[in-house]
Amino acid sequence: MRHWFRSYWTEEDTWFYFEVDADGWVARQVELQGPLGKPVAAACLAEWQAAQQVGTLAEYEATFGATAESPVQEWDGHEPHVLTLNEFETVWLTARAACRAGGRNRSTDGA
Repeated sequence: MRHWFRSYWTEEDTWFYFEVDADGWVARQVELQGPLGKPVAAACLAEWQAAQQVGTLAEYEATFGATAESPVQEWDGHEPHVLTLNEFETVWLTARAACRAGGRNRSTDGA
């Protein structure tokens, strides 16, 4: 069963929005940075894996970023705020559109 939550990381001034599967792996992830909530990432694990398989991973990451590489159970120190699917989808669709339009903050690539 999937669940959705967000978490604020003060050190990066970033809201992280997650869709997580039953095993704790991030299926989709959005990162909104700074006081204006600029999209830094809006990545999907399945898309990331497909891009890796066909050799377009660099292009995918330049546009959408990447998802977390460890299950959320392994993270410490960040209080999750539960979201509904609709709340997550609203943020997801807005961030994806911004990333597609080139609105992603490219200066944070590789982070």
